Amino acid sequence: MRHEHNPFSPMNAVTGAAGIFLGIIVGFVIGAGQVQPGAPLSAATAPNDAIHSPGASVVSDAELQAYRDILANDPKNLKAATELGNKLYDAGRFADAIPVYQQALTLDPRNVNVSTDLGTAMFYAGRTDDALRQLEKSLEIDPAHAQTWFNLGIIRRDGKKDSKGAKEAWEQLLKVAPGYPDASKVRALIQQTL
Repeated sequence: MRHEHNPFSPMNAVTGAAGIFLGIIVGFVIGAGQVQPGAPLSAATAPNDAIHSPGASVVSDAELQAYRDILANDPKNLKAATELGNKLYDAGRFADAIPVYQQALTLDPRNVNVSTDLGTAMFYAGRTDDALRQLEKSLEIDPAHAQTWFNLGIIRRDGKKDSKGAKEAWEQLLKVAPGYPDASKVRALIQQTL
């Protein structure tokens, strides 16, 4: 999930409006239903064929602290862990997002979206080999998870300079998800990767 523009300026953080805002966040996280983590490497959102531009979003310290407070009181809150990981990722704080995503995975070890987000955060944190291992774990959870195959191709190509491995990942994506919304982009990546 990508976060939306925060209408509250830092100056307003101490006002009653900020309290209402934090109350909404707390209510959202505690509420029913599971939030799907963001797709950090997305063919739809990536400029050209690059990985989603990190750090483009501004996340307030108050917003991050609200999720931390929820987790301090309820360490088994999967929603809060997932959202905090996503917010840290969106802020470009990949090393900080890693342990939070790991916490979420301890709560739901079969959550392929969180597993893939963790692998992507590892890649951005400079841990390419760990990222690849994590994405392999994601594929053990769901061998047909298209976003994992897409991310795997990008990381193989950009992180390992493995054009052949990248092409294989993208070809597999098209096999397991023939209706992938950005299939034409994936085909173009395959053609460009020789």
